[in-house]
Amino acid sequence: MLIVGLAPGMHGANASGRPFTGDFAGILLYRCLFEAGLSSAPKSIRSNDGLHLLGCRITNAVKCLPPKNKPTIKEIIRCNTYLTEELALVPKGGVVLGLGFIAHQAVLRAFSLKLSSFRFSHGAMFQLPGNRWLLDSYHCSRYNTQTKRLTEEMFQRVLIRAKNLAFA
Repeated sequence: MLIVGLAPGMHGANASGRPFTGDFAGILLYRCLFEAGLSSAPKSIRSNDGLHLLGCRITNAVKCLPPKNKPTIKEIIRCNTYLTEELALVPKGGVVLGLGFIAHQAVLRAFSLKLSSFRFSHGAMFQLPGNRWLLDSYHCSRYNTQTKRLTEEMFQRVLIRAKNLAFA
């Protein structure tokens, strides 16, 4: 399973060396990964803290810290070759969990799929080339959790669904 986020955060991966480590979204992500049996610890503190992901990897649609934490379409397109390479490592039957609309669209771009044919929605699932699956979730950002667009229970359910699909 490959989890695709938005971009490295200023206090997250750019500072810590591990995606979602050191930022608010990582608190929820790593706790839920641990509860789902996909990580060895419920907290990610730094890249050498002993935490190991189990059966999954984490990447981002954009590789560098974007201004105002919102990547431009140019940055997304420029970084898409990196994402394409990472997606090629997802085996047949594998699952890509897209965290948010930007990640969703970046995955579709990497597979050269028509964006309008795959509408983003929390919990939506789409078949990708190579018998892979794209499962969408709202991003686990502070904004989404504070506004209750995404609750911990909603996120845990989509993560368990992705795990069950990936390891079926």
